[in-house]
Formats: sequence, C-alpha cells, structure tokens
Amino acid sequence: MNKRKIAVIACNLGGPDGQAAVRPFLFNLFNDKAIIAAPQPIRFALALLISSQRAKMARANYAMMGGGSPIVPETRRQIDALDAVLVSRLEGQGIEIKSFLAMRYWAPTTREAAQAAKDWGASEAILLPLYPQFSTSTTGSSLAAWHQASALPTRAICCYPAQSKLIQAHADAIMAAWHQGGQTAQPRLLFSAHGLPQRMVDGGDPYQWQIEQTVAAVSALLPAQWQKQICYQSRVGPLKWIGPSTDQALHQAARDNLGVLLSPIAFVSEHVETLVELDHEYGALAKSLGLPFYLRVPALGINPSFIEGLAEMVIARIMDPAQLCSAQGARICPAQWGKCPMKQGA
Repeated sequence: MNKRKIAVIACNLGGPDGQAAVRPFLFNLFNDKAIIAAPQPIRFALALLISSQRAKMARANYAMMGGGSPIVPETRRQIDALDAVLVSRLEGQGIEIKSFLAMRYWAPTTREAAQAAKDWGASEAILLPLYPQFSTSTTGSSLAAWHQASALPTRAICCYPAQSKLIQAHADAIMAAWHQGGQTAQPRLLFSAHGLPQRMVDGGDPYQWQIEQTVAAVSALLPAQWQKQICYQSRVGPLKWIGPSTDQALHQAARDNLGVLLSPIAFVSEHVETLVELDHEYGALAKSLGLPFYLRVPALGINPSFIEGLAEMVIARIMDPAQLCSAQGARICPAQWGKCPMKQGA
C-alpha cells in the first residue's frame, strides 16, 4: 500500500537574514494587503516609503542580534522537534510526514515551501501557523499565500489560543522565569502581545478576543494573588491601536511601585520583538522608571509541552478533516468576530 505523504507547512512571519535583506523584508511586509489595505499602486508606494523610512532603525535593531533575525534557525529547531514527535506517533499508520518552513515575508518563502513539498512528493498538506491566536494579518495572510502558491489538497489549523499543552507550556515558562529571577515580592505579570490597529478588531478580527482566551487559561494555572494584565507592543503608524500599550503598562507598574514579570504571550519564538523590543527597549525603560525588578519570560521555542501540543493538533487534523481549530471542530469565536475562518468555511 502506498503511504500518504503529508507535508506540514509551518507558517511564520520570517525575518531578514542579514543587513542587506532588512529593507526588502520591510517592503514585503508593508506591501501585503493584509497589513496595508490600500489598493495598488498606492500600497506599493506606501510600502516603498515606509520601508525606506524604517530601514535605518531596523538595521540597528537587527545588528543587535548579529545582523539578522534568529527566527528561521529557531523555527527550524521547532519543526525538527515536531517531526521527531510526529514520526514516532504515526509509525505503522501508512503515513510519511515532513515539515517545511513557509516564512511570509522572507526566505524560505511560501512559494519555496510549496515547491519543496512538491519536490518531496507530498500528496497533501497540513497548514500549521506558528501564531496561536488567529488574525487576518498573520494566519489569514499565510493561508491566502499558501493557496496561491500550492495546488496540494490542504487542511489548515486556523488557531489554538487555549490548546491545553500550549497553555501548560506558557504557565511552566512563567513560573520558571519567576523562580530563576529570585524575587520575593509579588510581581505584576504583564502578558505582552503584538498589537493591531483598532479598526481591524472593530471589523471582526478575533485576535484580541483570542489573546484574552489564552491569558485567561494561563492565568488559571498561576498564583491567584498575582496581579495580571494584558498589554500590546510593536505599534506602527498613526492609527489608533488596541491597548494598553506595553510601555503604558510599565509606567503604571512604576506608579504602583511593582516589579514586572513579562510574558511574550503571542510569540512562540525569539526574534526582534522579543530580543530587542522587550529585552533592550522595555528593559531600559523599566530601569529608567525605577521598577523594583523586570523579568522577561522566554518564548516557548522547543518547549516539549508546546511541541507535543503542535503534534497533537496536526495528527487530529489528519485524522479528522472537520477539525479546523483546536476546539474539536467547533467554532470557538463568538459570532461578532466575523473574520474567523470557521465562519467563512476555510
């Protein structure tokens, strides 16, 4: 009997692999209609302008990490760990499985992933976004790019904001960082997520609601007496963004004379928004504000619980074509979040 050859397409943002790639990476990002909704050629012109204006500052940030982003090597480690679990659990079931990277805005691109999966001989694909919380600007964009690049029969996992092993991995990482920090005073735990323009949420994007579901589930596993707050980072441009911002949350912690334990709750790998924005920029802000302490929880990386959770979702999607998200095939987003793929029948 011929084996099913299933390609797991692990989707993430991507990042420049060197200084020369910074500006074209930024152009690709801002030329995505999921990021800037203006029609062409207006979006093209805006992407040229913004990438030009931001390139110098971005190059300096990437220089702090050795010149480029670590997101690709870190994601390769994640999919290597994932493949080891998948191969073990699918042994004897007539399935050959292999994961491929599909970075949205730089190499290896979605088209390169599609070609690599085809060359490997894949007969079908599972799209696995490394964004636990769905947004049209992240998972939605990756879904669209994949369907443009590949004709393979594809099933997608749209989101997993409260998947049990994701939640346990976050809780474990938070407690480990707290114990390693050696503090005795109670912290204010900040859950920092990438922000979105308010108009996107008002238009039905479920991202903020899903962040709240992740935080509620993680919080239930942590000390009840800790103060906890969601905040949002990485604002770009003049639009109103969801809040409060992470810097506002740090200022409030200083006014309350509380030390901060910060978890990058929407990020599963280290990259510029964690290693530079959280560690350097917000670390410096915390010091200037005189916070009693500032501890940053690492991203999940190859946390075994997180990797096992990914494997469970991939296997469930293979065995049950109806299971689009992590809720046993049921829609998890309330009806007001009309951009949810479950409503749209993706």
